[in-house]
Amino acid sequence: MTGIVVKSTGSWYLVREIATGQLHRCRLRGKFKIKGLKVSNPLAVGDQVDFTVEDQTEGAGVIHHIEPRRNYIIRRSVHKSEHAHIVAANLDQALLVVTLASPATSFGFIDRFLVTAEAYHIPVTLIFNKADIYDEDLLDYQEQIAKMYKRVGYPSLRSSAHTGEGVSDIDALLDNKVSLLSGHSGVGKSTLINALVPDLDLKTAEISQFSDKGVHTTTFAEMLEVRPGTYLIDTPGIKELGLVDVKKGELAGYFPEMRALLNQCRYHNCQHLHEPGCAVREAVDKGKIALPRYDSYVSMLEGDDNRH
Repeated sequence: MTGIVVKSTGSWYLVREIATGQLHRCRLRGKFKIKGLKVSNPLAVGDQVDFTVEDQTEGAGVIHHIEPRRNYIIRRSVHKSEHAHIVAANLDQALLVVTLASPATSFGFIDRFLVTAEAYHIPVTLIFNKADIYDEDLLDYQEQIAKMYKRVGYPSLRSSAHTGEGVSDIDALLDNKVSLLSGHSGVGKSTLINALVPDLDLKTAEISQFSDKGVHTTTFAEMLEVRPGTYLIDTPGIKELGLVDVKKGELAGYFPEMRALLNQCRYHNCQHLHEPGCAVREAVDKGKIALPRYDSYVSMLEGDDNRH
């Protein structure tokens, strides 16, 4: 049978059978290694798998094959620094929830997420949440930031789960897609999800039964059905977002505004730092590339631990 992984605890996986929608508690058969990728989790939410049911009464099964992934979002593993952790796979889009206060999300964090998504061709929309607590100055600042990202191809929405602002716009974005909702701890993802999926308790009842078997699942993603054909993957708040498998020479290519200029630099191996005849530096000096974005690039290139 073929199914989609909708929740993972690291040793057991909840798989939704594609044909019937039935949920099965499954384990992996043997060890799965993904070629060329050191990961702490061989399976991620969103993975399509082949499995067989071994216990008909409980519907428990064994996963014996993972279909190739279309894309994924990946970050450094919190526990094993030399390993990576796949947050979710096979996405149509990602929504990154950010806040300008309580807490403030840094440009470094936003841009690291965007680079990771860009590397795997995943469209991103920024959701500026907690708009109800912004004063006039913050609202003006938010509009400036939104314009900066829109110029380089990233649309955004302003939202507040408390007032309902933007919730219907986000809901429309989700329609008939598999979407990842991500962001720092404390940016209000849970409240936003409750506003988007009001009958969440009903939809997650079966999943809760699965996770109540003595396993801590707070560190794993979960796929929620908003309505038939529309799925939202909720992730735990990301504390850090270290880049994985992005080579220094390729990094500028994941900034759309830099990518357009790469063949205009004097040197083909230009790192866009201090080299003469650098088209990227010239664009920064002329204000055509926003300074916060360039600063993020330099920080990533130099490997600064500026992940927050």
